[in-house]
Amino acid sequence: MRIARFTTAAALPAVLVLSACGGSDSGGSEGSADAGGAYPVTVNDARGEVTVDAEPERIVSLSPSSTEMLFAIGAGDQVAAVDEHSDYPEEAPTTGLSGFTPNVEAITEEDPDLVVMSQDAEGAADQLESVGVPVLVLEAATAFDDTYEQLETLGEATGHAEEADAEAERIRDEIEKITTETREALGDTELSVYHEVDDSLYSATSDTFIGQVYSELGLENIADGTEGAAESGGYPQLSPEFVVEEDPDLVFLGYPGGDAVDDLETRPAFDTVTAVENGDIVQLDQDISSRWGPRVVDLVQSVSDAVIAAQED
Repeated sequence: MRIARFTTAAALPAVLVLSACGGSDSGGSEGSADAGGAYPVTVNDARGEVTVDAEPERIVSLSPSSTEMLFAIGAGDQVAAVDEHSDYPEEAPTTGLSGFTPNVEAITEEDPDLVVMSQDAEGAADQLESVGVPVLVLEAATAFDDTYEQLETLGEATGHAEEADAEAERIRDEIEKITTETREALGDTELSVYHEVDDSLYSATSDTFIGQVYSELGLENIADGTEGAAESGGYPQLSPEFVVEEDPDLVFLGYPGGDAVDDLETRPAFDTVTAVENGDIVQLDQDISSRWGPRVVDLVQSVSDAVIAAQED
């Protein structure tokens, strides 16, 4: 039996919370800096307009996706501190700061002139702004366009507009290349997919970021249209019976665990599922599959590799 375990890089335990709050209005620039980084610059975040008066020299990033973006656009030298989960790239100055429950006092001790945080933690934004610290609140992405927009927003805010535009274009081009090649390889073959967020059978529809990866590659998502999908923010909990009945051709696991694949295979009746029979079970790297930064290209490529392998079964 061929078991595919692609190591592209971890969904955090809070992936349901992070992703459910995502939306398409994830940021943008307005009255923005030119290519030379003229200030002040005004950008849009999840709450509205934010004006950054001068190029930030000490950035605190409280979102792993934002941290990866900042380093990818050349603003890494300006990053003074990041949250406890921002473990990539290796040179990121990881601290004990929490991105989920920000401690305003601990953040201000880093003497930041810009703080980037997720929408889940925006309650701390007003407190930080009351002491004169500009804050960018970025939503969880639900589409590739959100990644591109957030890169551009961070580029404008940090003085790296050109680098951010180039990085967004690179990611866009590489994803388009992978998806085109995958669809060509599939031809008329129709494959279905089941994404498992955790072992309690929470899944992800095409309205989520990871779900868009599958849909762009031409896969039919068994979670789409299930009862409660909309109310769950695109993360419905499925029953074992439903998964077995839908008989997906591919299964992707978005959580860690050395026995995760074996545990799924030994569930009652799961040995009749096509993906299990053919060994087309993919354990995704938890970080890459739950973040929407530059490494989304690695995620798309790993899914593409699995799709093509399943098509050849």
